[in-house]
Amino acid sequence: MNFQIRDAITANMTNNSATDIRSVVEDALQRGEEHLLPGLGVFFEKLWVNADEQEKSKISGELAQAFSAGS
Repeated sequence: MNFQIRDAITANMTNNSATDIRSVVEDALQRGEEHLLPGLGVFFEKLWVNADEQEKSKISGELAQAFSAGS
């Protein structure tokens, strides 16, 4: 992922409220445009880096379930 994308996303999202961030994520998902995926990846990266081991296990489990054959 290009570091310029990380820097731009970080600058644009710094000090945004939880409501603002949720709106950005929901808009990106609703639009379904693949060029928005790197930005969502930056969101995930921030979440992962700041998560403790218990949170990482929970996230990993939820993703495994989301990607299971039955989903």
